[in-house]
Amino acid sequence: MKLSSRLLPVAASALAVAAAVVVPQALPESAPATGSAVQAEKHDDFVIVGHRGASGYRPEHTLASYELAARMGADFIEPDLVTTKDRVLVARHEPEIGGTTDVANHPEFKDRKKTKLLDGVAVTGWFTEDFTLAELKTLRAVERIPAVRQHNTVFNGHYQIPTFQEVIDLSKRLSKELGRPIGIYPETKHPTYFQQQGLALEPALVRTLNRNGLNRPGAKVFVQSFEVSNLKALHKELRVPLVQLTSASGAPYDFVVSGDKRTYADIVSAKGLREVATYAAGVGPSKDQVIPLDATGKLGKPTALVADAHKAGLVVHPYTFRVENSFLPADFDSSAVASDSGNLFGEIAAYRKAGIDGLFTDNTDIAVAEEREAK
Repeated sequence: MKLSSRLLPVAASALAVAAAVVVPQALPESAPATGSAVQAEKHDDFVIVGHRGASGYRPEHTLASYELAARMGADFIEPDLVTTKDRVLVARHEPEIGGTTDVANHPEFKDRKKTKLLDGVAVTGWFTEDFTLAELKTLRAVERIPAVRQHNTVFNGHYQIPTFQEVIDLSKRLSKELGRPIGIYPETKHPTYFQQQGLALEPALVRTLNRNGLNRPGAKVFVQSFEVSNLKALHKELRVPLVQLTSASGAPYDFVVSGDKRTYADIVSAKGLREVATYAAGVGPSKDQVIPLDATGKLGKPTALVADAHKAGLVVHPYTFRVENSFLPADFDSSAVASDSGNLFGEIAAYRKAGIDGLFTDNTDIAVAEEREAK
């Protein structure tokens, strides 16, 4: 998939850009791009996805996080999609929002706290499908992992939960302002769970893409899911590429419900990837499915996944590349402190050497800087 040029900050280091720039919920159209100087540069086909936005620097799934990722040079911004009671798609990592919003501080919603089975696991909290959009808009986002990203907590309470339409609107505005297309890479979260509640995500997703002129070949859109049956159904309705997500353990929940005994390991086998290619254009594996860790926690040898996917005609976009030591292989740690920043440059370089076609990252600026250095 040939991509257009990316604007790259050239007058500031990767981390300095993030530290220096405060991006509000919405900026005027005349607002300057991040950094004191920018330039358009051609680059290869490597795809950099702002995972939940620039979630290494702002609370995830907020317009501020998405905007910062785009300004840092992301090709795509990634909203995870769940639904409200009144069937509006909104961006949250999970339907349960106790850990990503201030809902617990709203006494008017105290009675909404429930325990539900989410993909077969009992989860207690507040769920988006029990709120109207108007009610969700009274909440504010908070940092999901404050112990690791304490610096992000300064932004707690400043940003709303965005709708999918608001994310699309932001991508269109920034595409115009930055002079390059900012793609969207939405994920349908827990599709079987929502289908079981009569709140299927897919019809609203298709309608929204259609309404925005994005359900067409050439639109800068990928649609992804950890489940299989909904992707196969979407393959019949969408004209944009689909991506099959996989995990290092377990199985798609729709397989579990239907009694299909196949696992994610089966999906990323050579045979499984050939089947994926019948309905999707890519695979989004957990990064340790591409290069597993050895017994000491260091990077081991690459698996056959990339070669098998490429042989099947699929692109490979693994997740998730993060700068903190707690998320890095041991050989790229900078210290024993989990929240300290380690050598994400080195980890990304190792995975690029393994042949991946793109990646999901919480630290867009570092991925962009590594790509420049690799040229």
